[in-house]
Amino acid sequence: MEAYTDFAAVYDTFMDETPYEVWGNFVVSLIEKYGVSKPSASSDQKAEDYDTLEDSEAALTEERNLVVELGCGTGSFTQEMAKRGYDMVGIDLSSDMLNIARNKAAQNGLNIMYLEQDMRELDLYCTAGTIVSVCDSVNYLLEDDDVIETFKLVNNFLFPKGVFIFDFNTLHKYRDVIGDTTIAESRDNCSFIWENYYHEEEHINEYDLTIFAMCDEEKELFRRSVETHYQRGYTLDEMKNFVDKAGLEFITAIDADTHEEPTEDSERIYIVARENGK
Repeated sequence: MEAYTDFAAVYDTFMDETPYEVWGNFVVSLIEKYGVSKPSASSDQKAEDYDTLEDSEAALTEERNLVVELGCGTGSFTQEMAKRGYDMVGIDLSSDMLNIARNKAAQNGLNIMYLEQDMRELDLYCTAGTIVSVCDSVNYLLEDDDVIETFKLVNNFLFPKGVFIFDFNTLHKYRDVIGDTTIAESRDNCSFIWENYYHEEEHINEYDLTIFAMCDEEKELFRRSVETHYQRGYTLDEMKNFVDKAGLEFITAIDADTHEEPTEDSERIYIVARENGK
């Protein structure tokens, strides 16, 4: 699983139309319907600031209300949830992305703990009432065992009856929609070329990113960099099987675009799963 490096600096520029607020509204509705977490009394308190005694009623309440995001990137969704009053922890593999996330949180006056971790080696200091992962972060897990192990760790760190809410891009999306296509976008100070190559046998989408970012505005000089990343497409049945093998309880699956039951044409799907014993 590769971490974003040079792309981190321009990520927010090219993701400026991503509907984080809409996603936040939907995820909150799922937490309210299926979960146990509630917004904290004060969004100024940070997870690392807690000093309540372990196993006390207050400590258990804090754990139940904690929300952890896996693959948080530059923290846009983490901060969207924090603005709603949730006590947030963001986890990502990329130090470059996390540096941007921390700076954004500081600029917005939000107390959020960010941890540099591989989700396959998730290690929290306590349980969390809700663990979320959005924007197809789970698709960066390329092997069955990686998905199952990650989900097992999620179940381990979930508060009793807490929920895991995640989305994933479907096999249909990579194979039939974006596979073997090229996407290009240009802005004033940066541009990118996104070349997709779909590998049928492995169900893996390889994408090569060529980034041009301005490094000297006065001389109008741009720096070129290239990154290659891989994501695997999954079917709903595969994901439900992984949830079951990890010991989680499958609750529901929802088409991310229609918010209805998924179909063969669904490109991105949300799954809600519940902690089901350690």
